[in-house]
Amino acid sequence: MALSSFFRSSRNVFSAAILLRAVFLVYGHFQDAFSPMKYTDIDYYVFTDAARFISRGKSPYARDTYRYTPLLAWFIYPTTWPGFWFSFGKVLFAIGDIVAGWMMFRILRTYQKMPQEQALKFASIWLLNPMVATISTRGSSEGLLGVIVIALLWAVLSKRAELAGVLLGFAVHFKIYPFIYATSIVWWLDGSRLGQKKTTRPEISSGLATQIRQFANRDRIVLTIYSLATFMGLNLAMFSIYGVPFVEHSYLYHVIRSDHRHNFSPYNTLLYLNASPKDSGIASSSLRLERLAFLPQILLSTVMIPLALAKKDLPSTMLAQTFAFVTFNKVCTSQYFLWYMMFLPFYLPSSTLLRSHSIGITSLVLWIVGQVAWLQQGYQLEFLGRSTFVSGLWLSSIFFFLVNVGILSVIIRDVKEKDNIAADLPAASKKVRK
Repeated sequence: MALSSFFRSSRNVFSAAILLRAVFLVYGHFQDAFSPMKYTDIDYYVFTDAARFISRGKSPYARDTYRYTPLLAWFIYPTTWPGFWFSFGKVLFAIGDIVAGWMMFRILRTYQKMPQEQALKFASIWLLNPMVATISTRGSSEGLLGVIVIALLWAVLSKRAELAGVLLGFAVHFKIYPFIYATSIVWWLDGSRLGQKKTTRPEISSGLATQIRQFANRDRIVLTIYSLATFMGLNLAMFSIYGVPFVEHSYLYHVIRSDHRHNFSPYNTLLYLNASPKDSGIASSSLRLERLAFLPQILLSTVMIPLALAKKDLPSTMLAQTFAFVTFNKVCTSQYFLWYMMFLPFYLPSSTLLRSHSIGITSLVLWIVGQVAWLQQGYQLEFLGRSTFVSGLWLSSIFFFLVNVGILSVIIRDVKEKDNIAADLPAASKKVRK
């Protein structure tokens, strides 16, 4: 009863979300000061070092391993000021979490027509999630990305094509992977959804020119122009200031990267062998496999899933796209899980994972067990110095991959089986409106 009354007030939920992150921030200072295992993510030191180089009139890429847009370093410029300002970036990322959660709540209320209590419960999957709060307060920038992506979803659902285009271009500049959403958004923006009148007159011509005219409606054209203009404008501005290192570290590196540390992907062992200085036959074959790794990933996330599902349910399609992109990526770290977790509040209300407790609980348990198994092997490798690549680490990666493929199949089936192809409201929301 007390829990139910808690979710009746948005003030309760958002206050608890802010308090959760405040506690983690304070605890993080304590752990950094007194524990050999630091709370602050190593990436945060990379960000703040890059900002420090900028404050000295240098390039952020003077800091080794800074592989991001210079805008990120500029956003946390106050960390270069003395005193408690070093934590400014963590606070900014945590605020990003809260803003993203607020936008989720508004989308659930406005576009999925949920009553406030139900909307707050599902938004709390993000807002009150310790994993989300931990990653941001450790200094990961995923909270800022969450704001951009959820704002993009809101702009599309609101039929604000200009704003959606700007946000899409900015999101891809900030971090490459949101480009996968372009296909689903464009496919979703058909004439019937935009309020255009349907004609009852049969089409005389079904030629290519007619199909192109029907496809190229105003919103699709506007979205394309604004997104490309924003993306290219930001890139040209950064290139004019920082030159080739900007292109090399912000884009090219992510195409050829071969990180094998903290990598849940089945490609982990192959990437490790490829990083070896020995030019063995195994290393050579791993290089070839590495170059082909993006094919199933891109095919699923940018072509097959969007075309099959986007017109049925855009938010859930974006979840399926992101889940596929992360699962099949050659580098998969725990931070990447936030990329798809931000869409869970929109998908779960009418999902099999909630309707069937056996499937939902089993999926969650296996997803956690898969990570625990990998982390146990990774701990032995990195902290105890034991070689666990074969077969422990590799088998745990395969197990976690198969678990994720199974969950992805459930998500795709749920979206595919939606009755109304033009609906964006899950079944649970429709029942509420009756």
